[in-house]
Amino acid sequence: MPDFDLSQAALIIVDFQNDFCPGGSLAVPQGDQIYPVVQELVDFFASHDRPIVFTRDYHPVNHISFVKRGGPWPAHCVQGTSGFEFFPQLRIPKTAAHFFKGYLENVDAYSGFEGRLAAEGTITELTLESWLLSHDVQQVYIAGLAADYCVKATALDATLAGFGTTVITNGIKGVNVLPLDSDKALNAMKKHGVNLMEWPVQHG
Repeated sequence: MPDFDLSQAALIIVDFQNDFCPGGSLAVPQGDQIYPVVQELVDFFASHDRPIVFTRDYHPVNHISFVKRGGPWPAHCVQGTSGFEFFPQLRIPKTAAHFFKGYLENVDAYSGFEGRLAAEGTITELTLESWLLSHDVQQVYIAGLAADYCVKATALDATLAGFGTTVITNGIKGVNVLPLDSDKALNAMKKHGVNLMEWPVQHG
């Protein structure tokens, strides 16, 4: 496992939801293949008692991003559907924090920093930035879906908020509406100070 200082680090797993995996309504090609890396990241950070965040789209049935409202996307991650749920193999620590985004009908949101903490069945007013600062976090490590949209937006917002930001390159996959979208996203993140790192996956 990597040998570095995690004392002020947190992990952010972006939108690892059924609708973004093969068979989902907005499937990211090979989106399920990030699972081994994501799970190792989660287990690694949990074993070091570091904060772990999961973001999720939590859309109402008539969300502004959907095609029927003139948006670019098919209906996805609708509240109360299986598409909203996590990728089923994912093991989630009980101590993890959950941030929902895109839960207002007329407000789109790609970045986890636009989400709010979901706790005890309600969406609070607490932002991700405030939550991270309250846990003395200065560095964030990001993986999830999709590289060219919500991962990119979350990483760029993390750097804007002043966090040292690392995206785990083998823990992301892109939609690639256009063939080079993921490459462009990685270049944009790097240009804005995001560190790109491949996680050394342990087998067995």
